[in-house]
Amino acid sequence: MATRIANAHWEGGLFDGSGRVSLDSSGVGTYEVTWPSRAEEPAGRTSPEELIAAAHASCYCMQLSLNLAEKGTPPQSIDARADVTFVPGTGITTSHLTVRAVVPGSSAEAFAEAAEAAKAGCPVSQALAGVAISLDAALA
Repeated sequence: MATRIANAHWEGGLFDGSGRVSLDSSGVGTYEVTWPSRAEEPAGRTSPEELIAAAHASCYCMQLSLNLAEKGTPPQSIDARADVTFVPGTGITTSHLTVRAVVPGSSAEAFAEAAEAAKAGCPVSQALAGVAISLDAALA
C-alpha cells in the first residue's frame, strides 16, 4: 500500500482568487493555480486537469509496460500524452491518450490488444470511470 500527499491552499473567490498546490510526498515542487489557468490559458500556472493528465499518462505507461512484458514483449520505450478536457459548468468530460511505443518483437495486433487492456486496467483510468477515455496507440 502507498499513500501520496498533495496539499492545496486557496485565497479569495473562485474567479479573482489564486492558490498553490504542493506535491508533498515527493517534494518536487509547489505550483500556482488560478481559475483562468484552469478555464482559459495556463499562463505559467497549472490546473487540476493538468495534474490529472500527468497522472493518467504516467499510469498508462506503467500499465502498458506491464501488459507487454507479461506477453513476452517488454517495451523499449513508451511515450504517452493525455489530453484532459475541462468544460466549465460541466466538469472533466474526456481524457484522450496518444501513445507511441517501441516494442521489439510485438505485432501491431498484439500491441493494440495490450494497449486497450492498459486503458481499462490503468488505476487512473479506473478512477476516471465517469469520463470518456479514448486511445490512439501505435507502434513507433
